[in-house]
Amino acid sequence: MSQWLVGLLGLMLMCAALPSAAQEAPPQVRVIIDVSGSMRDNDPDQLAADALELLVTLLPGGTRAGVWTFGEGVSNPLPLGTVDAGWREQAMALAPRLEGRDPFTDIEAAVRETAADEAPGERHLVLLTDGMIDLPPWRGDKPAIDEDSRRELLNELAPGLARSDVTVHAIAFSDEADLSLVERLSQQTGGLSAPVETPEALMGAFLDIVDRIFPSDRAPLRNGGFVIEPGLEGFNALLFRDSSDPPAVLIGPDGRRYTAEDPPESARWRHEERYDLIQVPDPEPGQWRLEGEVDRESRVTLVSPLTLEMAPLPGTLYLGFGVPVEAWLSRHGEALPKKQWPAHLSMSAELRDDEGSIQAATQLDSSGKRFVGELPAPALTGTAQLAVRADGQGFRRQRVQAVNVLPAVTAEHDVEGGRVLLRAEHPGLNRDNTQLHAELQGQRLEAEALDAQRWAINLPVLDESLTQPLMLRGRVTLEERTRELRLPRLLLFPDGDTGVDVAEVRPSLAVERFHEVPEPGSPSSAEAAPDGVERLIALLDRLPQLAQGQWETWQPVLMRWLEAHRRDPRLWAGVLGLIIVVLVMRAWRQRRRRHRRDAARYREEPHV
Repeated sequence: MSQWLVGLLGLMLMCAALPSAAQEAPPQVRVIIDVSGSMRDNDPDQLAADALELLVTLLPGGTRAGVWTFGEGVSNPLPLGTVDAGWREQAMALAPRLEGRDPFTDIEAAVRETAADEAPGERHLVLLTDGMIDLPPWRGDKPAIDEDSRRELLNELAPGLARSDVTVHAIAFSDEADLSLVERLSQQTGGLSAPVETPEALMGAFLDIVDRIFPSDRAPLRNGGFVIEPGLEGFNALLFRDSSDPPAVLIGPDGRRYTAEDPPESARWRHEERYDLIQVPDPEPGQWRLEGEVDRESRVTLVSPLTLEMAPLPGTLYLGFGVPVEAWLSRHGEALPKKQWPAHLSMSAELRDDEGSIQAATQLDSSGKRFVGELPAPALTGTAQLAVRADGQGFRRQRVQAVNVLPAVTAEHDVEGGRVLLRAEHPGLNRDNTQLHAELQGQRLEAEALDAQRWAINLPVLDESLTQPLMLRGRVTLEERTRELRLPRLLLFPDGDTGVDVAEVRPSLAVERFHEVPEPGSPSSAEAAPDGVERLIALLDRLPQLAQGQWETWQPVLMRWLEAHRRDPRLWAGVLGLIIVVLVMRAWRQRRRRHRRDAARYREEPHV
């Protein structure tokens, strides 16, 4: 592991104040590490050892934690114990035992045995694997035994874990991992999942997991600064930057400038190549500012008896479904009465994708001692950050939780069976409240239920050389509310030589041949088909119709984006530039058509 990661996380542990660690029954963290033989090939950078070292460093003192390893069998080299200096030393000594040696991979047994001890407190399982279920042949016929174990894990064991308040967070180390299993296992138990290939990605994944297990308040970083209200016991600023950027400068409310060489009184400042970590006890209240480039992953955590609390959020959100949000201020575990709130207190929630763009946002309404609301449905799948912010006079707080966003229903093309298989990812969807269908070249195809949460759509006989989109639609009635589902479309035979124009969504679909060579004597490609500019203009002509078909999906995202950028002059300059380009291209096309008509007339009526 790179030294900057070790130093960073060690200091985070020393400086962090994680209130959950002081609870009577703190959360338990049970690490499950794959030591099958494939790890030697799929994990050449020893990310498994790095992962254990990261977790050992991140876990706050007082937490109950243990380490399990698995391949063909399951071992428990470090039983559950209280995290302290001795426990950390034992955990660090396990690194040589994490080299892949076992020839097989029994993920089901690993999860089952690790979760078996029902000790008090929340149980969080952190699964680290590089592959998929691969059981020894002496246990039965393959691949049937592997498929049976996978089915048992997802259909029986995972729901049971969820009912017992066991959360599984799964990290996949390679493309060879069963990503679908990792995602579904985490999804069903309310955990997080992520593929990682670098130490930096691993650190981000574990920071998300630790934030979820041990949530803490942050001061929002806005316009290069943050607010510290009176009464704080301290703050810890973790400031990431590019290695080529100059060190950060911290400016206090009184205008005084602080650096690593001249830190605030009693503060601890660690300056490294890619980050600064600053611990400031008893800070001066007011507006603090940062000078220099600061990465958006930077954070300022607060140490205070007054905390911003959130009702538990699911680890997975779904396209088309809003997210209920509830938040309140708490002091020593008790909700703060309204008369004790900071002046002009308001709360809001927002969902940001990995690039930091807002996907959904809402203002929460005051209700008694709490604020409640519903975050609009996310529009894009992937990992995201859900943040609740509290703003008042001289008061700014936020809580951030990582979430996964999935489609409510996933689809898979069963080529041999001539059908499409659908599966409900949203736990509330089933054959009694959900109707699904598809549209293929203007033909409506109904879905038939296979069991409670799976459907099949039988396809007509299709030409496998023709790539074409299957539009998936549905309607669901849930909690006395009916809504239309617009699901991600499925591309049938994506490797076909001939493709239906996937930009077209109307019943009459254009066909484009990608590998056709003109025969001798045929018109040239420039004369027989529109060139690139013509095709672009044709697409622009169809945009109103395309937009009408997709308006329901994109309208919320577009309106929020316009609202966020309506004062940005670059937006309107871009719109004006686009209009000018379209007008110029249309004029060019009309001129070219006139030229062709004239040329044709001249060929028919030659003049000498």
